[in-house]
Amino acid sequence: MDPVTLETDRLLLRAFTPADVDAVYEACQDEDIQLYTPVPVPYRRADAEKLVGETLPAQWAEDKDYTLGAFRKDTGALVGSYCLTLISRGVWELGYWAVKEQRGRSYSVEAARALCDWGWATLDVHRIEWWAMAGNTGSRAVAEKLGFTVEGTLRNRSIANDGKPHDWWVGGLLRP
Repeated sequence: MDPVTLETDRLLLRAFTPADVDAVYEACQDEDIQLYTPVPVPYRRADAEKLVGETLPAQWAEDKDYTLGAFRKDTGALVGSYCLTLISRGVWELGYWAVKEQRGRSYSVEAARALCDWGWATLDVHRIEWWAMAGNTGSRAVAEKLGFTVEGTLRNRSIANDGKPHDWWVGGLLRP
């Protein structure tokens, strides 16, 4: 599938371009993004270049992972990264991170809702899952505002970038 562009009242969601590499690099210097998401640590500019120039375009082409950057309409600033990833037939995972300076303004709820709505309308999906390391209260708040039901905690589900196993929350959102 070719990348799509989505629009909300305040945001433009679009595929990342080479012009976004610096913004992605800067955002991924945040310790929370490095702890709570699977980005490389340390995060180098070359990581952002590979992500934007190779990884994300290939994932769109393979129809397995659809990632869009969310940008403010008023300033053009990067708000975050939002994706739907194929887990199994009819089941997709919503993933996201937000730029530290853009948090607390409901941009992530707005961007993630737009992406989920696109997924319901476009993809063969009956369930969208959300996963977050226990303690990532910002991610959980976004998921709950989107209507996800937190279904449980998986003990020591995976090892994070700090090298330690962590519990993870899991939630689900069913087709409306």
